[in-house]
Amino acid sequence: MPWTLEDKDSWRNEQNIKRSYQDEVLAKIENLKSHVTVTSYGALSYDPARYPLFYLRSQGGEGKKTILITGGVHGYETSGVQGALRFMETEVANFSQDFDIICFPCLSPWAYETINRWNPLAIDPNRSFFVKSPAEECHYFLEAMNSLDVKIFAHFDLHETTDTDNTVFRPALQERDGKVQEFSEIPDGFYLVGDTRSPEPAFQKAIIDSVKKITHIAPPDGEGKIIGVRLAQEGVVNYDKRKLFLCGGFSDARFITTTEVYPDSPKATPEICTLAQVAALTGGINFVKSFES
Repeated sequence: MPWTLEDKDSWRNEQNIKRSYQDEVLAKIENLKSHVTVTSYGALSYDPARYPLFYLRSQGGEGKKTILITGGVHGYETSGVQGALRFMETEVANFSQDFDIICFPCLSPWAYETINRWNPLAIDPNRSFFVKSPAEECHYFLEAMNSLDVKIFAHFDLHETTDTDNTVFRPALQERDGKVQEFSEIPDGFYLVGDTRSPEPAFQKAIIDSVKKITHIAPPDGEGKIIGVRLAQEGVVNYDKRKLFLCGGFSDARFITTTEVYPDSPKATPEICTLAQVAALTGGINFVKSFES
């Protein structure tokens, strides 16, 4: 049977803090204030003092083509958060002459601290990017983007695929919804999820080529698939992101990609994973430099 509200409360009460949003995210944001603009866009009602929300913006970008970076939609996907912050620390100055770069480094801070896919209400934010979303994380983000009133040219949504997707999170989803879930093999390496509405294969290839310099690209399984989807090209599959209410599907950006780093590889380290996210961003942004909006 699907979970009741009492079941969801019980699940939340079993979660505990495993790392510090203050130390690992907010402190780094504070250190970036010297060269990017930092703006508050809300706080999670679950604990507003502990979970304030901020986005970062390159200085002097108004009127230029907008690059959007999102990280930490799933809080347990560490390099998405740390890669976004590292890019804003080390690379944003190299692109701010050409673009207005807006970065939401950690959309789900409670999930970051508890190393979870879901938010405190057992909602998956990355299935909840729609008007009047029940996920606060999505609601605040969409509200902030609406107030910014910019046309997004390229959107990079930074994620990971981990072994716990099969050992922890899919079994929990099966229990929560009372439905059998189809399990697929965890890809050994980095891959991308493009958008079927605007797949832009040359853009995706430029990102793959950039990331290859840092870490290995995931091969397809025996059926020529990654996470159950037929390969479009090396290291790339495509989803209908809007239909699934994914973060990458909320806008009409021409260039859209979701990165998927594999942190559980014996070849990977936290630093390699962070650098792979940065390489994805630099490779993709360098590619779109030559295109007009």
